[in-house]
Amino acid sequence: MNRHLKTGLLLSVILLAATGAAWAGSASYGAAAAELAIAKGSPLAITDMLRWAAEDEYLARGEYAAIMQRFGTMRPYSNIMASEEQHLSWLRAEYQSRGLPFPADGSGAYLIIPIDLKAAAQAGVNAEIGNIAMYEAFLAQPELARSQNASVKTLFEQLKRASENHLRAFQTQLSKY
Repeated sequence: MNRHLKTGLLLSVILLAATGAAWAGSASYGAAAAELAIAKGSPLAITDMLRWAAEDEYLARGEYAAIMQRFGTMRPYSNIMASEEQHLSWLRAEYQSRGLPFPADGSGAYLIIPIDLKAAAQAGVNAEIGNIAMYEAFLAQPELARSQNASVKTLFEQLKRASENHLRAFQTQLSKY
C-alpha cells in the first residue's frame, strides 16, 4: 500500500478521535478494523472487506439517525441516510449472490453522538475521508483482479464514488459553520 493511503487512513482515525465524532468506532469494527488490517500489509480476504464495508455502512446509518434524533431531520443527513440504506442493499445482494449470511448491525456499540451540528458535519467529513481511503485500499487488493470478484470490485467502486459525493456534501455543510 502506498504511503499516502496509509497517511490518509491514519489522519482519519486521528481526526475522528480529536473531534469526538460519532464515528468513534473500534479497532474491531468497520473502517477502523480495515485500517488496522491494511496497516499490517497482508492481503485482505474478500469476506473481510465485505464485512468491514457493511459495518461502515451501518455506522453511517446509525450516525445520521442519531444526529437527526438529536437535532431534527435535515439535509444532508436525511438524504445521505437514504443512500446508506441503498448501499446496505447493494452489499446484501452481493452477500446473497455469494451464499453468505449478511452481518447483523452492531454499530450501536460504537456510536458517539456529536455535541453540535458543526461537530456532526466534521464527523461526516472525517468518516467519508476514512471510507474513501478504505475503498481505495480494497480496490488495490490483488484478490479483486480475479474474474470471480468482478462484482465486488464494481461494488467497491460504486461505494467509493458515493463516499466522494457524501464528502462534498459534508464539506459544504461544514462550511456553513
